[in-house]
Amino acid sequence: MAKKKSKKQRGFFGKACVFIGKVLLILFIASILLTVLYRWVNPPITPLMVIRKVTIGAPIEKEWKDLEDISPNMVRCAVAAEDNNFLGHNGFDWGAIDKALEERKSGRRKRGGSTISQQTAKNVFLWPKSSWVRKGCEVYFTFLIETCWSKERIMEVYLNVIEMGEGVYGAEAAAQHYFNKSAKKLTLRQAALITACYPAPLKRDPGHPTSYLNRRATKICNLTYQIGKIKFDEESVKKAHERYEKREAKRKERKKKRG
Repeated sequence: MAKKKSKKQRGFFGKACVFIGKVLLILFIASILLTVLYRWVNPPITPLMVIRKVTIGAPIEKEWKDLEDISPNMVRCAVAAEDNNFLGHNGFDWGAIDKALEERKSGRRKRGGSTISQQTAKNVFLWPKSSWVRKGCEVYFTFLIETCWSKERIMEVYLNVIEMGEGVYGAEAAAQHYFNKSAKKLTLRQAALITACYPAPLKRDPGHPTSYLNRRATKICNLTYQIGKIKFDEESVKKAHERYEKREAKRKERKKKRG
């Protein structure tokens, strides 16, 4: 009797493992197909939009704009505030991650180590609440979009899906909502104020900035002058990657000497 029960249990677990394996395989294939599809097709909605709608009843204000129809000021401010090495890295800025870990160990204010690529992967495919499972999925999808999309496409998707207020998603919706103008006509200061609201867009209003928001926007503006114009042509991306690799080599050497 015990042997029969044992065989039934093994049979059940075997079938369960096969079923789970098939589900994981389907999800794996679907994730690749969807990522490839989004290289040309604009994501119609994101998990965060649905979550905000269901949990707090937030509207979904969004209007997709090609990158050429978004002010270069938004691009410069995004890079200045969120990811200085966006053009150079392959999805992960190891120097920024290293600094974030050091600050966390020392008990200082936590530094965000996520790149624009990682944020795009999270915003398009995943849920907002942080966990090891989500982080693992974020790494996977970041690798996928960096492999399948150009840097220009990543920036375009990022500036169209990122949350910029309660129910406000993307640069065009934010420009209309806060400044009553198109994203293409945003000034550097206005773009900096919108960007300064990260990572707490539900608590900050670029249309009515606090003293903190104004100070942060000023810092972002100053950084954009150092960064200069962002170009996505092959030569510019190649040079940015070479500069990043040199900086990484120096950083690793310094870390090695420190022990």
